[in-house]
Amino acid sequence: MAQDSYVQSCDQSFAESVISAPDHPALAPAADEIIPLLIGSTIDHVERELVLHTLVRCNGNRTRAARMLGLSIRTLRNKIRLYTADGIDVPAHCD
Repeated sequence: MAQDSYVQSCDQSFAESVISAPDHPALAPAADEIIPLLIGSTIDHVERELVLHTLVRCNGNRTRAARMLGLSIRTLRNKIRLYTADGIDVPAHCD
């Protein structure tokens, strides 16, 4: 139970920081700014960017990132393994 409340707390604070982000307008672009950036991108590219940005937000914590993305940790590890094989830098866990 305590772990679930911790995850919900992390998820809520992440959502609030992205939604409000008054000090960092680049962190919370408007929808009309996001959509044009996505046009012409493949689903794989968009997914990769989402995974990598979530890992950065979670300081490389794969368990938290997997929960935020709604993925199993195994699926996230497999994606990270593919990204690494393609030569993409994946954020390491930071304490």
